[in-house]
Amino acid sequence: MPTRPPAHPRRASRLATVLLAAVLVAPLAACNRPTAAQQRAHAVQLRSQGDFRGALIVLKNALDAEPASTETRYLLARTYLDLGDSTTAEKEARQALDRGYARGPALAALAAALVMEGQHRKALDETRGGPDDPALSVARGDASLALGKNDEARAAYEHVLAQHPDDPAALVGMGRLAIVEGRGDAAHGYADRVLARDARNVDALMFKADLVRAGDHPEQALALYDRVLAVSPQHRTAHVEKAYLAIGLRRPQLAQAELDLAAKGAPASLLVGYTQALLDYSTDKPDAARDVLYKVLKAVPDHMPSVLLAGAVDLRLGSYYQSEQYFRRYLERNPANVYARKMLAQALIGSGHADDARAVLEPMLDARQLDAQVLGLAADADMQSHRFSQAADLFARASALDSTSASLRTGLGLSRLGEGATDDAVRQLQAATTLDKNSLEAGEALVQANLKLSRRDAALDAALALERTQPGKPLVHALKGQVLAAQGKPDAARASFAHALALDPSYYRAAAGLSQLALDAQQPGEARQILLAFLARNKASVDAMAGLAALAGRAHDQAQVTHWLEQAAAVDPRAIGPGVELCAQYLRTQQADKALDLARRLQVSHPEDPDLLDLQGKAQLARGDLPAALESYKQLAQALPRSAPALMQVAALRLLSNNPTQAEDDLKSVLAIQPDFPSAQLELAALYVRKGSPDLALMLADRMQRQHPQGAAGFQLQGDILMAKHQPAAALPAYEHAYGLHTTNELAIKIDSALREAGRVAEAESRLGKWLAAHPDDLRAQAYRAQTWIGAGDFKRAAAQLEAVLRRQPDNAVALNNLAVCYQALGDARAQATAEAALRGAPKRPDVMDTLGWILVGTGDAARAVTVLRAAHALAPKARDIRYHLAAALAASGDKDGARKELDSLLAGDMRFAQADDVRKLSARLKAGG
Repeated sequence: MPTRPPAHPRRASRLATVLLAAVLVAPLAACNRPTAAQQRAHAVQLRSQGDFRGALIVLKNALDAEPASTETRYLLARTYLDLGDSTTAEKEARQALDRGYARGPALAALAAALVMEGQHRKALDETRGGPDDPALSVARGDASLALGKNDEARAAYEHVLAQHPDDPAALVGMGRLAIVEGRGDAAHGYADRVLARDARNVDALMFKADLVRAGDHPEQALALYDRVLAVSPQHRTAHVEKAYLAIGLRRPQLAQAELDLAAKGAPASLLVGYTQALLDYSTDKPDAARDVLYKVLKAVPDHMPSVLLAGAVDLRLGSYYQSEQYFRRYLERNPANVYARKMLAQALIGSGHADDARAVLEPMLDARQLDAQVLGLAADADMQSHRFSQAADLFARASALDSTSASLRTGLGLSRLGEGATDDAVRQLQAATTLDKNSLEAGEALVQANLKLSRRDAALDAALALERTQPGKPLVHALKGQVLAAQGKPDAARASFAHALALDPSYYRAAAGLSQLALDAQQPGEARQILLAFLARNKASVDAMAGLAALAGRAHDQAQVTHWLEQAAAVDPRAIGPGVELCAQYLRTQQADKALDLARRLQVSHPEDPDLLDLQGKAQLARGDLPAALESYKQLAQALPRSAPALMQVAALRLLSNNPTQAEDDLKSVLAIQPDFPSAQLELAALYVRKGSPDLALMLADRMQRQHPQGAAGFQLQGDILMAKHQPAAALPAYEHAYGLHTTNELAIKIDSALREAGRVAEAESRLGKWLAAHPDDLRAQAYRAQTWIGAGDFKRAAAQLEAVLRRQPDNAVALNNLAVCYQALGDARAQATAEAALRGAPKRPDVMDTLGWILVGTGDAARAVTVLRAAHALAPKARDIRYHLAAALAASGDKDGARKELDSLLAGDMRFAQADDVRKLSARLKAGG
């Protein structure tokens, strides 16, 4: 059969040609592709030309071609070092080592990467015992020098120079050592020696730039960095150092341009990230700085410069506790760093731990060379602790050291004001304004001090003096408006606030002043319109939204409060301040789910923020999630390791969780932090009483009395403990002493109870009657008197008293419950309805459940009675009266076996309670088959 010709001969021919070409080209392409070795050689050439990014691309291709190549890994490590990407360089160096590359060069690359990351000790530890390699010796010398081990650094550099006298890296190392030892000329000599042999040596040029920079010649340093970049345009460190210099020279645009160039090709570089954060911090963008530092420290947690900067950033943001943790971490590694110690003291003062701040500063206060700033910080700490005399002394010493500081003289004036030396205080504040007529801090302090002393004319004089020197500052006119308002001149005050706003339409303080004037004139609508107008011009003003929320709060308009706080939080969903306020508002308005959701979203950006953890715990408690709340407060206690209130929350939740053993440990820890923490002392004493150790509780009461002899709490606690020991006669003097210090209805009731238990019923009735005559609106005491009548079996009088209470407080669940008891005893048909109302108001109270359950037994609804009483028994398993009522309900429902089981448990225990005879009778009846 003849072969069938192709349907499309030309198409088939073209296809064959294409296929043939593909077959021929494939081997040719394979032949033309460079080998991994050729690519490595090309990369080395590119590195020598300063094209590090090009070298990186070629080396990655070489690795694709030969994945097992240790040499490629090593070259990648060196190239990443060239680019300043120490993190990736470390990774590649370790890969080269693990896969068997020559240990000397690979360890040298690893050590250089670790030194670049600031992990100097690790660099020495991980390369100890390595082979004799010049680059490794230099890297170890650099690490030793950074750790202050000058002799070891010198030995490392000299070891290299003994074999290679002109080794540039070793000579630069010797130059850096000379700088540390104060031999500046020798340092320049080492740099010049390298540059004489090779004027393009970038390490020597970089070192020379550092030298002239240290000599306060920034423009020369910039020129030298430019020489480096002319030789090696991709030298990331040169760009970074130029950015550093530009930051110091207050040239942020140049700094950002250099950082943008440095970030090309390796945006994750540690040095670039740190310097970007420093630029953001110096240009008042702390939020941006914190975001960058978070990434840097996530990659390299022990980069100490970033740790120190993170502390400074959080301090500026007002996150005092977080900043404290950073400064403490830094000082663990660098205990002699004065700057970090000062910053830690500022953080502690900011978080209200003035005594801890003083302890941090104490070593520097004893130093021979006194520092005015240290003295000023110590004085600030004393001011916070109201130790005004000590603060004044420290401010005076600081002012003597720095007689030109208006800030220190202002502090001296304020401390003298705290001492009560008002005339001298004003003199010091006036002196501060004389030292610096442009100091807004000193001027404002003088104005506010005079206002506080009701010296309104002097306050106006001070404000006018500021106005003469700084007429363009809105703060000055706002201060003047404040003084004029205090003088009762609202029109003039209004003009000053308006002038401040004209100077700066975004100056909220002036708008707030105008709004307050409207409020003072009883014009809340006008006050609101002023803030709305300000907000229309400044649409992202969180302050204005918060002000509108405050006005809504004054009007009891919770919906508007929520609206404005939601608007404020929406301006920056990650901002902590508005978010915390909104979260608290959600809790105030019983929107626990929203509060919890918001707290969790904010925690993504602020995982250790104490306010958020506290609000999250409150929201979880509001939802009844006790275990989750406990976890939140444990996190809070970890975030605030010296906070007694935070740990007290943990202890309280342990008590609620019925975990007294751990609660006791927590309470003791609270008192170790703050020995005079009253609620911890009271709870620990209560624990001691419950565990049968009243004498330990009495020791706590005695300690409270000695700590606070004019406080009632210690004496009241003593009375409570003695009452628990059934010693009412001994408790009475303690209660009377407490009552003399602090007259309250609670103590009046406790005294009445002690008198009754001591058998002095008539005296108790008389004293309680006198209290109620003097305090006819004391509903708590009225309800208590009703309870005493219930105890005496006078249900009619008790019911009348409780009805009077409920006319004033119709939702008082305790009063409703007791009234239901009275109605039941009186045979009043309203008993069940009243008990139902009490349960609606307090659905988790076992005593309220018990009342309703017992009434239901009496009305014949045994089935429901069992359900209600079982729930009450589950909440209060040790309450014997509830258990007896449950047994009676079971018997009435026909469950005789269940009833016997409950009665047997009661009979096997302590039978000293009111219904003991009823228990015996019911048990006997059931045994008899009744």
